[in-house]
Amino acid sequence: MDDRGVAPVVGKALEAGIVLLYVGAVAAAMYGSVVPDYRTTAGDAVAERALAAAAEDVEAAIPAEVREATVRADVTLPATIRGRPYTVAVENRTLVLAHPDPEVGARVRLALPASVTAVSGSWSSGTPAAVLVVREHGETVVRLVAR
Repeated sequence: MDDRGVAPVVGKALEAGIVLLYVGAVAAAMYGSVVPDYRTTAGDAVAERALAAAAEDVEAAIPAEVREATVRADVTLPATIRGRPYTVAVENRTLVLAHPDPEVGARVRLALPASVTAVSGSWSSGTPAAVLVVREHGETVVRLVAR
């Protein structure tokens, strides 16, 4: 029997097997360390940008020096960050984004006028968000509410 015709086919099959093993090893290494780290870093950046934009919306909703006013403004938040829902709450005039991943989160201090006496409420990422500002008797109250 003459097996010389089989040798090139076996050689190419071995080459293809080695290439597949290499690609599999690189993919496993990427998805085992690099990709999750990148997703966490990207999620943290999205959290910071989303919270900064929300803080701008809250600050912009406060009316000028008038006696009485009620302002309701919609706030746009991403539905999820890093594929998971999150919440935004107020702590001492600071918006705080809480995410299930402890490495993803953000804090933004609100720049509010002295007439703002209270800031309260929270938003959930799955619910449309709004800010309600009520100004009565020279005092302003800011509430994070669902639309």
